Amino acid sequence: MVGEADRAVLQGVVRAATSEQRAVTRARIVLRSAEGGPIDGIAAELGVAIMTVKLWRRRYASAGLGGLADAPRPGHPPTYTREDRDRLVALTMGPPPEGTTHWSVRRMAVRTGMSPSTVHRIWKELGYKPHRSETFKFSTDPALETKIRDVVGLYLDPPAGAIVLSVDEKTQIQALDRTQPMLPMRSGQVERHTHDYTRNGTTCLFAALEVATGHVTTDTRERHTGADFLAFMRRVARTYPEGDLHVVLDNVSTHKTPDVLTWLARHPRITFHFTPTSASWMNQIETWFGILTRQAIRRGSFRSVRELVAMIDAFTRQWNEGSSPFTWVKTPDDILAKAVRKPRTTSESGHQAPGVRGPFASRQARDTRPR
Repeated sequence: MVGEADRAVLQGVVRAATSEQRAVTRARIVLRSAEGGPIDGIAAELGVAIMTVKLWRRRYASAGLGGLADAPRPGHPPTYTREDRDRLVALTMGPPPEGTTHWSVRRMAVRTGMSPSTVHRIWKELGYKPHRSETFKFSTDPALETKIRDVVGLYLDPPAGAIVLSVDEKTQIQALDRTQPMLPMRSGQVERHTHDYTRNGTTCLFAALEVATGHVTTDTRERHTGADFLAFMRRVARTYPEGDLHVVLDNVSTHKTPDVLTWLARHPRITFHFTPTSASWMNQIETWFGILTRQAIRRGSFRSVRELVAMIDAFTRQWNEGSSPFTWVKTPDDILAKAVRKPRTTSESGHQAPGVRGPFASRQARDTRPR
């Protein structure tokens, strides 16, 4: 006899997509038995042995729903106790051995007396990765929220009839020439090049990305002084001779020299909008710089700065022929929800974190495992 409460639970187990198959089978055995089905008929219907049907009918009759759970099974006693595990965790979160910067699996195994595989398994379960580290930088800009809303507002809802440009410079791009010719890719083998190279000079790239279209205006110069930046902005003004220009920039000093500010005052149709300190990632031209580096510079070989500049110009022309805008999807509230966090007290110094970490963190994972 199956009560209404038990029947509802068993039917829920059968219907749930997340139920284990063995639990579903046991529930069906009990439900079909309650309907008066014969043992051999239930076994044939569910594809199990007759003894299996008898077992779970008997278990349910004697212990109810609790009888359908697996009974505890005897096994080998654990090699390491909870205290051993807690000690490992405490050591992991503490200082590493003298003369080292971080724990490794083998160092921890020697210290605790555990096997390396056990240390690795526990670290994996807890998400500990002592061999990795990341860099970060706090944004302490007092106008953080105002600048976020200003810049993101230009991306998501620009002023009617205005042109929004994302402007920055990529400095010290090196013209590197491999010491031997590269070996091209062939079947079963990737492209290869020597690890050493000669330096043939550097150039500085100024670029302006039109946010609405993805079109990029560039200029290369030997330096990146305030005068060089002003010369590029004059070129940008000639490229877009009509309409209001809203220019998104980072906070580098060359963008705010007296000559630049004087020129800006004489051109009221041009407005500068600065990203928050330590948040240059909000400048969309940085995304384009990354694409340029990966696709045209990093694997290149250049015998002179002129060849490097020619490659940049060729890439820019190809880009502009099929340009499309980047899609900005985060609202100011989305960004601030992740960026503005309650300060936490650090375990080492006892003082509060000095700023905001989140989307503004300039982060690069590093793997410090021995090679």
